Amino acid sequence: MKYVCSICGYVYDDSAEGIPFSELSDSWVCPLCGAAKSLFSPPKTTAGSITPARTDPTEAAPARTTAAHSTEEMHRLTAGELSALCSNLARGCEKQYKNEEAGLFREIAAYFAAVTPDEPDGDLTHLLSLFENDLTTGYPAVQSAAQTAGDRGTQRVCVWGQKVTVILNSLVQRYQREGSAFLRNTQIWVCSVCGFAYVGNTPPELCPVCKVPAWKFDKIEGRNSA
Repeated sequence: MKYVCSICGYVYDDSAEGIPFSELSDSWVCPLCGAAKSLFSPPKTTAGSITPARTDPTEAAPARTTAAHSTEEMHRLTAGELSALCSNLARGCEKQYKNEEAGLFREIAAYFAAVTPDEPDGDLTHLLSLFENDLTTGYPAVQSAAQTAGDRGTQRVCVWGQKVTVILNSLVQRYQREGSAFLRNTQIWVCSVCGFAYVGNTPPELCPVCKVPAWKFDKIEGRNSA
């Protein structure tokens, strides 16, 4: 039996590994990207043949027609949301080698980050609920609108964003279960292009999501106690 990682596409083959996937401990993670065991699934079968499980939302699903958002559904972005938006735009510009534009977006992101107030509900439970909302509502809505408009650029952004959110959700759940022991004697690395987070002594050779090399990862330093 084979199982495919929904983040990086790594295939775990029972016959090759010698240990059935079902017998692996719940703490086992993907050797390439660190995804939890729960993020693996059997490859799909079509017409008697086996095909890898689809992990790219741009590769499937006919576009659905959705009604245009009314003005009542629009809302003013908070400083934190603007900081995140500009930070993502900076990464997008960097990916396109537009360094001047990337620098300007980083400056704007830093400004909004500096004026962002503390989040009153900033606990793990609330964070997990936000991840769940993005995965069940946010990304599907944006993906559907992008498919309807034929905007493949936005569809690709959704592919990256959805995978990054899945891995972040998995890491926060693990931290919630294991506490600070989860991060003891290891490092946290974040891809500066797509935001993929990896826990390990060294970053992966290639980002499992956007495929940039290891030198594009930033090591996250712990904060000093107040």
